[in-house]
Amino acid sequence: MNPAVPVPEGASTAASKAAGTSLRDLRPGDVGVVRAVRSGTDLRRRLLELGFVSGTRVRVVRLAPFRDPMEVELHGYHLSLRRAEAEAILVERP
Repeated sequence: MNPAVPVPEGASTAASKAAGTSLRDLRPGDVGVVRAVRSGTDLRRRLLELGFVSGTRVRVVRLAPFRDPMEVELHGYHLSLRRAEAEAILVERP
């Protein structure tokens, strides 16, 4: 499976694992490279506009209490994401 191809919602977990791991699964200090954004059109468009495009390096800075939201760093700026939003971003650990 090509990791750059978005995995449709409702796809098997095996297909998701082949494409990478979710940004939601990373811990503070972990780094990942964006491989795909798999979500409905509105959220997908918003995440792409924020810079979550294929090949972008993302670092998890910290997690808020109860692990939601999470702060990430990409393109030199910090951004807070809900865990549900982070789950839509597939990353590969370098």
